[in-house]
Amino acid sequence: MISAPSGSGKSTLVKGLLDRVPGLVFSVSHTTRPRRPGEKEGREYFFVSRAQFERMIAAKGFVEWADVFGNYYGTSWKQLRSAQAAGKDVLLDIDVQGHQQVRRRLSEAVSIFVLPPSYRELERRLRRRHSDAPESIRKRLQEARKEMLRWREYDYLVVNDDLERATRALCAVVEAARFRTPNQQQRARQIQKTFLGGKTG
Repeated sequence: MISAPSGSGKSTLVKGLLDRVPGLVFSVSHTTRPRRPGEKEGREYFFVSRAQFERMIAAKGFVEWADVFGNYYGTSWKQLRSAQAAGKDVLLDIDVQGHQQVRRRLSEAVSIFVLPPSYRELERRLRRRHSDAPESIRKRLQEARKEMLRWREYDYLVVNDDLERATRALCAVVEAARFRTPNQQQRARQIQKTFLGGKTG
């Protein structure tokens, strides 16, 4: 799972990661925010009403969910289990609230926090997007100050000061995570069986 303050370049990094690492799928979240131009249902998000989202909350349908800037965002158990059943590693794009929830429910999950090079650079990136009103940018920067206090809760930190270098770092984390002992124990047991009763000499 990957988190970052708004404007850190997380979406671009996620795209680069998915393009380069086979067997990795993006978990499409549900949201109540309006669809933006160019966005497609089921690709960027599953767009639902606030009432629909709250029914899913009541039914415990989310691994994690949060209210961010007045809109709900959440990762459904259905999406996660579907990808896992297909033998895929799942990439979650979540905020710091969601990260805490996933940690409680999926202790084996690996987490990455993407940091901007500086506050000033983050502000520059947000303004350069030309997609947010000044008040929205102010709120996002205010939220970023809070989120930056939480970096110690993550397994890995990647500074996005150079897109190519940051993308390579994310790829390295994913590849390394695949070789953690819990993720290799089935194969290790299979190999171990070949040693049982074996003879030498």
